[in-house]
Amino acid sequence: MGKKKEIDPPALQRYGVPLYSAAWLPPQSRHEDHDSSKQQEQEQEQDNKVREENPHSSASSYEYYVVLAGGGGEGRSGIPNAVLLCRFDFSSNSLSPQPVAKLNLGSDLPYRMVVHPGGDGLICALSNSCRFVEWDEIKDNEDHKLGLKLSEKVLMHLEDVGQQLALVFNSDSSVLAAGGEDGNLRVFKWPSMEIIFNEAQAHVSLKDLCFSPDGKFLVSLGGRGPGRVWDVTLSTVVASLSIENDEIFASCRFSQISDQTQVLYVAAITDKGSSIMTWNASSWKRVSSKHVFREPVSSFNISPDGKFLAIGTAQGDVLLINSTNMHVQTMIRKAHLGIVTALTFSHDSRALVSASMDSSARVTLVDDKKCGMYI
Repeated sequence: MGKKKEIDPPALQRYGVPLYSAAWLPPQSRHEDHDSSKQQEQEQEQDNKVREENPHSSASSYEYYVVLAGGGGEGRSGIPNAVLLCRFDFSSNSLSPQPVAKLNLGSDLPYRMVVHPGGDGLICALSNSCRFVEWDEIKDNEDHKLGLKLSEKVLMHLEDVGQQLALVFNSDSSVLAAGGEDGNLRVFKWPSMEIIFNEAQAHVSLKDLCFSPDGKFLVSLGGRGPGRVWDVTLSTVVASLSIENDEIFASCRFSQISDQTQVLYVAAITDKGSSIMTWNASSWKRVSSKHVFREPVSSFNISPDGKFLAIGTAQGDVLLINSTNMHVQTMIRKAHLGIVTALTFSHDSRALVSASMDSSARVTLVDDKKCGMYI
C-alpha cells in the first residue's frame, strides 16, 4: 500500500503565489470605524484582562489578520503578483483557506513589505519603486469588510530608485528607512518623506535594517562584511559590528530587556549552520554567540515581549528559541516545503506567522510553558 498523503493542518494554507513577506495587521487596522480609538482601547484592555486570568484563552473582541506579499515576477509564468489579506482564527487555530482580500499588482513583484505600526497602511517595495497600499472598507450588504487598495499617495524619493531589499519604520511611525540592492540607505521623516539622510554606499548591497526601541539608532547589514550602527539624529555611523570566522550576517533585531537596557540580536550563517550573536546596545561590543541549528538561517525575528526569537531555514524549518537561555523551545521540521522567506510575531506575542517560496503561510501558536517541543 502506498503511503497516505499527509493533510495540512488548518494553520497552514497555500495561496498560489511564492511569498516573500508576511506581517500582522496592527489592532488599529482591524476596525471599520477608524475614529473609535476609545472603543479600541477598551476592547484591548478587556482582551488583556481575559488573557491575564486565563493565559490560554482564545477570546478576542477583534479579528486577527495576516498580510502576505509575493508573486511570480515579470515573466509570463501566469503566477500573479499580489498582496493578500488573510484571517486567522485563534479558537480553531486556522488561517482562512482563501484570502479575504487580494490586491493584484500586474507585472510588479512586491518583493519586500512593511506595515505601518499605527495601522495607516503598508508599503511594498516593487522592482523599481515603492508604493503605498491603504486599507479599504468594502460594503457587502449589511457587512463591512476590510480590503486593500493602492493609494494615490506618492512616496517621493522612493520612485525610480531600484529594488529595495529592506523597509522598516521606527516604533512610533515617525521615521521610515529603506535599504537598496545598490547599497543605498535612505532615511525619511514620516509621513512628509522629508530626507533625514541619504548614504549612497552604506554597503555594497543592503540586506536588513532595524531601529532601536527608542528610535535613536538604526542598524544596517550588507550582503557581506560588518554591520553598521547609525545615530539617526546625527546621521552618522557610531559603531561597526565586526564579523568573526567568515560569518555572514543575515538579519538583525533589537529588544528592550528592561527599562534601561536594550540588546541587539544578529542572526548569522556560519560554517556550522545558524548562530545568534548578541551585542550590548550601549558599548556596541559583542556579548555572546550561540550556535542554534545546523541549517543556514533564511529569516529571523523577535517577539514584541522579547521572550522568543524565531528562525526560519532554507530547508523550510521553523524554530522558536527562548531568549533567556537560547534553547530551542519549539521546532517545526519542514514547516514549509521551501525556503522560509519571512517570520513575524503578532503584536501580543501569541502567534508567529511564517511564509515561504512554496506559496504557503503558516501560523504557530506560542506557548511559553512548553520546552523542547518538536513537531
